[in-house]
Amino acid sequence: MEKSKPALNAGFIISFLDAPTFPLPSLPCWTISVGRMDLFSASQSQTSAPLSEVLRPKNLDEIIGQEKTIGPRSKLGQMLRKGMVPSLIIWGPPGTGKTTFALALAQHIQAHFVNLNAVDSGAKVLREVGEAGRDRRLQFNQKTLLFVDEIHRFNKGQQDVLLPFVEKGDVVLIGATTENPSYELNKALLSRSRVVVFERLTSEQLKIILDKVCRFYDVNCELILKPEALKNLLELSDGDARRLINSLEIIFDYYRFEKNPESQVAEASFPLDLESLRELLQMSPLGYDKSSEMHYDVISAFIKSVRGSDPNAAVYYLARMLEGGEDPVFIARRLIILASEDVGNADPRALSMAVAGLQAVEAIGLPEAAITLSQVTTYMASCPKSNRAYMALNDAKECVQETKTLPVPLHLRSSKTVLSKELGYGRDYKYPHNFENAWVEQSYLPDALKDRVFYEPSTRGFEKSLKEYLNWVKGGRGHA
Repeated sequence: MEKSKPALNAGFIISFLDAPTFPLPSLPCWTISVGRMDLFSASQSQTSAPLSEVLRPKNLDEIIGQEKTIGPRSKLGQMLRKGMVPSLIIWGPPGTGKTTFALALAQHIQAHFVNLNAVDSGAKVLREVGEAGRDRRLQFNQKTLLFVDEIHRFNKGQQDVLLPFVEKGDVVLIGATTENPSYELNKALLSRSRVVVFERLTSEQLKIILDKVCRFYDVNCELILKPEALKNLLELSDGDARRLINSLEIIFDYYRFEKNPESQVAEASFPLDLESLRELLQMSPLGYDKSSEMHYDVISAFIKSVRGSDPNAAVYYLARMLEGGEDPVFIARRLIILASEDVGNADPRALSMAVAGLQAVEAIGLPEAAITLSQVTTYMASCPKSNRAYMALNDAKECVQETKTLPVPLHLRSSKTVLSKELGYGRDYKYPHNFENAWVEQSYLPDALKDRVFYEPSTRGFEKSLKEYLNWVKGGRGHA
């Protein structure tokens, strides 16, 4: 048999003979079945493939983690193992098994597997894949499993191209995304797919993977890592299996180098202690991507902690954002919004402080600007809160939408021209400063809204004084 030429340039497609006279062969699994190997031969065997590919699970039952979602006892897992495969959107952090799941599923149902990345796959590619899937279904009764990584990168037009092929069953779509699909995918595509959430792997599950790697190299884990280093490695992996395996590959490569008689290492460093591990891996302590869903989760927790008057939680999330590489200007701007939305007139100084904080951040930059952000954050989390100004605006906007353009009372209208004066504009207006306490009773709202109240100060912080003042002047204290 002669293999067909690759049908597409974008993405990676496993393509076999498309001859019309006999069915396509089932998809083979290209993951490598490995047993124990000595350290040197194992390392040499990996020159063409990363360790994460070499050890990739070969079937659904070998996948570590996600038991509640796709495990043999879960409802979906039972359906999949019986060959009942709906289109799925897999939502979860990196390194949780989304790609592995798609590969294992394609082999399990003997489907033609197509792997695309949404970043470099346009509408033309999607249409070609869909049409090929339709032909394969009609001619050979074979399913096409289309795996789209980073599916949230597709625009609406690309999603619309894909939709009819999913609807007709020409392709079984498995889309992988790290972003909330409700925000990124259109409703039509979501309604024809089942959203499945993949969780970060637990430390226990990561430990299983670590033991698997050690068995692959035929080396006892205790010879590689001291207990505190092992614990820290699992924490630094942050639920990401790929990150853990890539780190272990570096560790074992260095172990092989050190144990090589020709390396001439003066002092043995294994098992690695915590300091040596961090030096070797140079890993960022946090799995924080400022363009990912975690960005939104952490900033949301930060805002809600300030609003909830919990300075401890607020400064914790501030530290997470800064350690993860978040833009300090973005944080400072969020604090300005918080100052008006959640602190408001309960402490008007918060707005001035937040604006000054932004100016300081732009002037001095990190790392010193982090101190300023901490000062503003803890102050705002600790001061009294009021959203009455914010709620007054929302109420007023709603009223405007309902009542449209009500006429402005004549005594409040501008009387700059002769005609306006002749029409009575500005007549009978009472200038407050001519009255005691700079206040006089007169109507400022349109007649239809004469008794409408939008802003009602709270009894917290400085706003309590505002409330007392308004009650005082409205009690008849403004007289000529």
